[in-house]
Amino acid sequence: MVLLESEALPAGTACPDFSLPGVDGKRYARDDFAAREVLVVLFLCNHCPYVQAIEDRVIALRKEFAGRSVQLVGICSNDPTDYPDDAPSRLAERATSKDYGFPYLVDESQQVARAFDAVCTPDIYVYGPERQLAYHGRIDDDWKDPAKVTRRELADAIEALLAGRRPSAEQRPTIGCSIKWRKG
Repeated sequence: MVLLESEALPAGTACPDFSLPGVDGKRYARDDFAAREVLVVLFLCNHCPYVQAIEDRVIALRKEFAGRSVQLVGICSNDPTDYPDDAPSRLAERATSKDYGFPYLVDESQQVARAFDAVCTPDIYVYGPERQLAYHGRIDDDWKDPAKVTRRELADAIEALLAGRRPSAEQRPTIGCSIKWRKG
């Protein structure tokens, strides 16, 4: 496992377009969510302990913002060759058993991860109504232990956008496993 931090990106960066298959058999594109004020794109996977540590918090966040103009979308860009837990069938099993409740997409070509400049799992991007980057950082201030969380930075960023404000400029990177790029 290679531990990385998400790369800093300038606020206002446009959300890359994407059209990917979901683990539910449907296809999803960025503009399918145009009616939502806030789009949260999360690069996830099954095998990474950093994703596993925040997974229930992501699901709770989805429930917290249910009925509001927020859309979460998960994307797995890992090459499952050496990480079979990240194969589409396993992603589908986990999304169902954990009740993700948001589209979970498979980026087999890894072009979408490259377009976002994603480097690790988790890697979290939040876009406002104009689909410009407003937040790129961690979910909260304690990736490992939810009982020790004192600042919910991702939830705060979403709330700010829903209220018509900009999220805090102080954005700390996520940490996680490197995206498992195809060899060659």
